[in-house]
Amino acid sequence: MMIAKRLLAYARNTWRGLTSMGTALALLVLLALGAIPGAMLPQRALNQAKVDEYLTEHSTIGPWLDRVQAFDVFSSFWFTAIYVLLFVSLVGCIIPRTVEHAKALRAQPVPVPRNLGRLPKHAERTVTADQEQLAAVISGRLRGWRKSIRVKDEITEISAEKGYLREFGNLVFHLSLVGLLVAFAVGKLFGYEGNVIVVANNGPGFCSSSPAAFDSFRAGNTVDGTNLDPVCVKVKDFKATYLASGQAHSFESNIEFQAEDDLQNNVWRPDRLAMNHPLRVNGNRVYLLGYGYAPTFTVTFPDGRSRSETIQWRPDDPTTLLSSGAVRIDPPAGTYPDPNVRRKNQIAIQGLFAPTEQLHGTLLSSSFPEMRKPAVAINIYRGDTGLDSGRAQSIFELDPRMIEQKRLNQVARANLLPGQSVKLNDGTIVKFDGAVNFVNLQVSRDPAQLWVLIFALTMMAGLVVSLVIKRRRVWARLTPGAAAGTVNVELGGLARTDSSGWGDEFERLCDRCLEGFPPLGAAGAGNGHNDEDAE
Repeated sequence: MMIAKRLLAYARNTWRGLTSMGTALALLVLLALGAIPGAMLPQRALNQAKVDEYLTEHSTIGPWLDRVQAFDVFSSFWFTAIYVLLFVSLVGCIIPRTVEHAKALRAQPVPVPRNLGRLPKHAERTVTADQEQLAAVISGRLRGWRKSIRVKDEITEISAEKGYLREFGNLVFHLSLVGLLVAFAVGKLFGYEGNVIVVANNGPGFCSSSPAAFDSFRAGNTVDGTNLDPVCVKVKDFKATYLASGQAHSFESNIEFQAEDDLQNNVWRPDRLAMNHPLRVNGNRVYLLGYGYAPTFTVTFPDGRSRSETIQWRPDDPTTLLSSGAVRIDPPAGTYPDPNVRRKNQIAIQGLFAPTEQLHGTLLSSSFPEMRKPAVAINIYRGDTGLDSGRAQSIFELDPRMIEQKRLNQVARANLLPGQSVKLNDGTIVKFDGAVNFVNLQVSRDPAQLWVLIFALTMMAGLVVSLVIKRRRVWARLTPGAAAGTVNVELGGLARTDSSGWGDEFERLCDRCLEGFPPLGAAGAGNGHNDEDAE
């Protein structure tokens, strides 16, 4: 029995500690501190390549950071634990406060303390007036205050309070914070986000009907990818403006899109994507995140048949957009009837692309990110590119195993401008046709996005109210004076929150309440101790 009581007391004390405002604030600070690694370190959910690069460069500390899920901060067990504890703490703290505030709104103002002279602000005056009339006038001049008048024998007492909206704003702030946490959780459960590279200049575009349409796809825990809301996008063009330093000042794309009934009717609608100007349709948001260049190569095989390929290359230098990449071109059907011979005559190209050519001898670099004088420096390979192996390969690099095993052999190296070509020893011609832009699009769906905005706005409104509104209490005690037709007025005031400026405000309040009633004498103000002593 004693053990059960101890366990019950321990659980009760733990719950009280968890649901205290101090604990909620501490957890909120911990949540903010826990988010710092997510901002400072690359995250797998955003860029797996950056995480791999960090682990390679920091071989000592990297694995230890990985063990504590520093590269998956927002889905880690410790961040989730802080998140859940904060949610429980806020709910357990706010509900009792909300009940108490509701009771306080219905309750009468606190009765006049027995000793008003012990309050921080106090004044005594004797005026010529009728006591009942004076009580009505003082009550009327306390406009906007919650008031109550109590009469006992020959003593009339007036209690007045204002500033209840301060606590209301405080509660709105914390309730909105809870709502914000819930909205974030709902968004993570039922939302999804996918990134895809789309070639501009009337390229093939894409449709978000399946996770397979994206280059990377992050789904909420309840999203299995079988019920996505399809949006189809074609990128008509791309335009970027640059500062003299080469930094992009702005970029935008004119697009055409289909959604909902337009998919059935094959109707394309125009729109414009720009920085911070996404396409919003059918609950989806399509963002223009970045861009780069996609070179085009045409390979003409010895029999005269040709095949072209346009594929994005990875920008390695964000300032000049010097890019690297690879192209794999399979001979057209019928060029080599024997599959083994066809496999040995596949063409692979790997190298650099410069939007504005700058040569250091034969070494290619770029002097500006805008496409003013495009050029490529390429190595050309012939052999088995691994297209038939079924193994996954990077689109930006050739399979090094094929090169090491001599199944893919370098046959030429060249620097080319648009329209230039190189002829291989078997008569195959590799031509550089130029380049077009590609854009990186992100399709996001968050069913709780509107609620996130609403709760964020109400949270800020509640915070402003709680900071601006001040809690004040004023009491007045009226007793018959020694002379006939006179009334002794004793006033007291208490600032429940910030007392800054309360002295002047209290004096103005006394003057306003007794204005028009000639005084027979006055007593100065005195300093008291605290609310508990007064009451």
